[in-house]
Amino acid sequence: MNFTLSTSLPFDHIDRPEEFGTLDALQEIARTVEAAGFYAGTVTDHPAPSARWLDAGGHYAQDPFVLLSMLGASTTKLRLQTNILVLPYRNPFLTARAVSSLDHFTNGRVILGLGAGYMKAEYKALGVDFDARNDLMDEYINAMKLAWTGEDFTFEGTGYTALGNRMLPTPAQTPHPPLLVGGNSKRALRRAVELGDAWHPFFVPKSVTDTARTANLEGDDDILAAIGYMADHCGKVGRAEPPKVIASSTYAVKDGWSAQEALDHYANLKSLGVHGSGATIHAETRAQYCDIALKFGEEVIAKIDF
Repeated sequence: MNFTLSTSLPFDHIDRPEEFGTLDALQEIARTVEAAGFYAGTVTDHPAPSARWLDAGGHYAQDPFVLLSMLGASTTKLRLQTNILVLPYRNPFLTARAVSSLDHFTNGRVILGLGAGYMKAEYKALGVDFDARNDLMDEYINAMKLAWTGEDFTFEGTGYTALGNRMLPTPAQTPHPPLLVGGNSKRALRRAVELGDAWHPFFVPKSVTDTARTANLEGDDDILAAIGYMADHCGKVGRAEPPKVIASSTYAVKDGWSAQEALDHYANLKSLGVHGSGATIHAETRAQYCDIALKFGEEVIAKIDF
């Protein structure tokens, strides 16, 4: 299947810990998602969100590398994806170490979705300069790529210095796991071209982007314009092949969902030049979640032939 489908995993639902907040739940859901045929399972990243954001409809998030490690131990084929990791929150060499360890021990199943984030209060809580986040993104990607070579490296960063350091083992994937660069802004698009393997857009209406402080990306025209912008930038920087476009979840599997509607939705994305997308399954219980996942696998994933 050339068009890949990921799914957002439900472990952020702390209001139903008996259904989604145990090791048994994680293992069962992970194996079910894999059996359904999803290419990747995705987790989010909010280590210290503000109470105001949470109370206004935000969500909690478990540590992404802890969750993905347990997912990797519970499956054999499912890709392990961050969607997204807010890269400036952590020293880049700590992130590089976590990624290379996870990728090595899961035989190359990591997909690293990366973004600059948008939550000023969370940046403040973590002691990172919010206004420097875009510069830090570029810097940290370059630092991680250097660490992943397995060779001795030197690097002068913002508030840290590597003077002949080494990181082994390297990731199983060469030269590193796929880097899916998130963000809808022009700078994020340029970053995807210059430093990434794929662009990882966040398809949301303007009403959401106004509160999330990210660029609006809503309809087909917006997607085509962004792809065209990346193509133009490839010409400017000498990149032969443009980044793939692998979206985060774009389809909600809720009561009354239609397999044909989902297939038509993904076919339309494919026609625009999108290489992958995702689905979010909404369920009240673990059993319901697993039933829906398997049905989605049979009626949608198994029938995608593009």
